[in-house]
Amino acid sequence: MNKQHPYRLAYSPCPNDTFIFKALARQLIDLQGYRFNIVLEDVETLNQQAKKGVHDITKLSFAAFGRLTDAYALLRTGSALGLGCGPLLVSLPGRFLEDKKQAVIAVPGRETTACLLFRFYRDDLFPGQRVSLLPMPFDRIMPAVVEKQADFGVVIHEGRFVYPSLGLEMRADLGEWWEKRLLFPFPWAA
Repeated sequence: MNKQHPYRLAYSPCPNDTFIFKALARQLIDLQGYRFNIVLEDVETLNQQAKKGVHDITKLSFAAFGRLTDAYALLRTGSALGLGCGPLLVSLPGRFLEDKKQAVIAVPGRETTACLLFRFYRDDLFPGQRVSLLPMPFDRIMPAVVEKQADFGVVIHEGRFVYPSLGLEMRADLGEWWEKRLLFPFPWAA
């Protein structure tokens, strides 16, 4: 790494990412002469920008990273993926995926790990179920379900803890489903 060159460091404005990179972004630690231009974007925007090599260092969905290992390396720290903290499928009360002929599912991007897990879940438990994926920034998913722009939403980050306060109900814990089914913490790529 060249200390004279400011590196583009991109991550999402979600709480865990801002916590992970706060010390570096606010220069609360000794950067040893390295400089960073910080860029905050939604995770799917970062996934798409990574395909084009826009940023030197970037947050990626694990599903997208699996396709970009020739361009990016995984940092030793900073991951927000683990056991017991996967995405949730939520809906308004009384709605169930199996009841819909073609459900609209709000997802935090087509190339996110959350979307990949939803696809695996649907293919395993509801093969042939027709769905229409509606990609949007993660913070718009729950409002889209409440406002009936989508039948279901795949929520990540703090959405996991606040969905009941919006009158939503969990239909599936996609991380738990994956962990029980395959005894593996996450899918790298598909």
